[in-house]
Amino acid sequence: MSLVTNSIRSTLRGLPSLAAPLPAFDTSQAPANPAALFQSWLENAIDAGLREPHAMTLSTVDAHGRPDARTLILKDLTGAVWWFATHSLSPKGTQLTATPYAALTFYWPTLGRQIRVRGAVITASSADSARDFLERSESARTVAALGNQSKPLANAEERRTVLSRTEPPPECPEWTLYGVVGQEVEFWQGDPGRDHTRLRYTSTDDEWERTLLWP
Repeated sequence: MSLVTNSIRSTLRGLPSLAAPLPAFDTSQAPANPAALFQSWLENAIDAGLREPHAMTLSTVDAHGRPDARTLILKDLTGAVWWFATHSLSPKGTQLTATPYAALTFYWPTLGRQIRVRGAVITASSADSARDFLERSESARTVAALGNQSKPLANAEERRTVLSRTEPPPECPEWTLYGVVGQEVEFWQGDPGRDHTRLRYTSTDDEWERTLLWP
């Protein structure tokens, strides 16, 4: 079958993007640090009723230097550190152990906004990680503690059987809070007329340098 007739190009070209109205972004009023702007944009997204505004794409690299990405939930923001959690022996956990650098991407299409965070990855204390684990629901603790994420599964019945026989544990030593220390944080505001605005914060010693970029 011809690749041309199989192509979804025409369908994709017909889909709308960056539909008005979208909020403005006055970079002259941007705060001195990216955490403050991120919190403001996040609150805007929550107020706008966006579903799962705390969902983000975590990008890592595997042992061969190939990119890997998945969506997970932001757990906290302290200073300029964006926190998330996972089992340390999961694929992303082992990748972060080998290469402790990552990128985060937030995208809120209703507002036409994207935020990118890049930096080194740190781990929280065992006490903080344990507290985060206990804050999870019983079912989430059960699944997380098994440590089976991304391992082969025979069928759905196997999963249901294992979970039905497993009690939610009070602790999981492998459960780890990871933080991406923002070294570059970029805010992008889309515009229906393609007059997009892109502002990058770069960490320099104890200060932040702000640079307006071509979109």
